[in-house]
Amino acid sequence: MAAKRDYYEVLGVDRNADEKAIKSAYRKKAIQYHPDKNPGDKEAEEKFKEAAEAYDVLSNPEKRAKYDQFGHDMGPQGFPGGGAGGFHAGGFSMEDIFSQFGDIFGGGFGGMGGFESAGGRARRPRRRKGSDLRIKVKLTLEDIANGVTKTLKIPTLVKDDHCNGTGAKDGTAMATCPTCGGAGSVIEQQQTMFGVRQAHVECPQCHGSGQVITEKCSFCKGEGVVRQDVTVSFTIPAGVQDGQTLTLRGKGNAALNGGDNGDLLIVVEEVKHPELIRDGNDVVYNLMLDIPTAVLGGSVEVPTISGRARLKIPAGTQPGKVLRLRGKGLPSTDGYGTGDELINVMVYIPENLTDDEKKSFEELRDKPGLKPDDATKHRIFSKLRHIFE
Repeated sequence: MAAKRDYYEVLGVDRNADEKAIKSAYRKKAIQYHPDKNPGDKEAEEKFKEAAEAYDVLSNPEKRAKYDQFGHDMGPQGFPGGGAGGFHAGGFSMEDIFSQFGDIFGGGFGGMGGFESAGGRARRPRRRKGSDLRIKVKLTLEDIANGVTKTLKIPTLVKDDHCNGTGAKDGTAMATCPTCGGAGSVIEQQQTMFGVRQAHVECPQCHGSGQVITEKCSFCKGEGVVRQDVTVSFTIPAGVQDGQTLTLRGKGNAALNGGDNGDLLIVVEEVKHPELIRDGNDVVYNLMLDIPTAVLGGSVEVPTISGRARLKIPAGTQPGKVLRLRGKGLPSTDGYGTGDELINVMVYIPENLTDDEKKSFEELRDKPGLKPDDATKHRIFSKLRHIFE
């Protein structure tokens, strides 16, 4: 047996080549040695397989690292001890190589996405799947903070028990499909860059089942499904975001004439809180203070997700100051950490005063302690500058 060539040499790339360069080199080799461009050329076919083997190893970071360390002596699963990294040209079918192309060239490349050379093996038809259902669930901040379990009745297509979902009378009134002879697939030809290719596609008459209905079920009219209100219970975890979609596998509509159920997609719709504003895992509350409390300090009550809380206001609190209630926000969906409640302080400046109130302010107008000195002005302006920089 001839010694294996170096994988980098096979693809014609440097040992430091990145993933993009390796993929590009493989594409060129695959097109150059593709069997459809070289019919009957055994040497080209071997080089085609050799390039596929090289790409399988060099495109996988773990296999590539082992290959760089041990060479071809990697073992059958990429471990040291004899073998070729788990991808052997001699034991790897052309179909396996073509299926590998899907991630590189897309389904339209000749020989890929189900296309075979004449006489190639038919691929197993895809199992049909029912349609997905989508519902919106409204959640308050309290629901999002704690997580919530919902139980809903949802109109759903379910399997008809009278025919066991087949659509045939008593589930037995069926015969072999005359179009595909029970194979579930038919051969279709397609013109590609390499010439005409043959594809095994789902039979249009039996849709891959290999059987056709001879007498329809009278309950479901041959569809195999009936509409029914289904009660579904599900738990929405704490910390979800507005617009986030959760998926319940297999809780959607049943497939027509047998197959797998679709999924139930639950879209979160966050109900706006009357006083709190969500900002990621934090919540924000805009607190309006009167002038005496801002100047002298005091205690105020503020809303939180779970109720009300007392908040101490330091004397001399300035407008724009942000106070923080630790851990009063929303939890992270990954279970690590909880946000805070941020109290954005605003100071109410009255617009309409009585004569006595005006007189009181007039008496305070010239008090030195009520006017900012130069140092205070500089400190406040510096803070404002940082906001707009």
